[in-house]
Amino acid sequence: MRPEDNEDLGDKIVTVLKTIYDPEIPVDIFELGLIYDVFVNEHKDVKVLMTLTSPNCPVAETLPAEVEEKVKTLDEVNDAEVEITFDPMWTQDMMSEEAKLALGFL
Repeated sequence: MRPEDNEDLGDKIVTVLKTIYDPEIPVDIFELGLIYDVFVNEHKDVKVLMTLTSPNCPVAETLPAEVEEKVKTLDEVNDAEVEITFDPMWTQDMMSEEAKLALGFL
């Protein structure tokens, strides 16, 4: 697999991630800064390293499953898994300027 193939797939994964919203915040999880990293191996298995706005987040059970399922809908993806981390803890500083603007922080 060529490196540019992974770049194209990475862009497609980001596009999918931008369709997933935290139900309490009207901004997608990518712009919120909840996605820390996306790894794609040579078998096109995807691992998404993400966090939640808090350990007690009401969607702690459903949001990671939604991320996995939506990433798996991409034809190029063999499998997907989500790993939740709280290191570092999420803060509002992790939001994109677009997210901050949408939420009235700018």
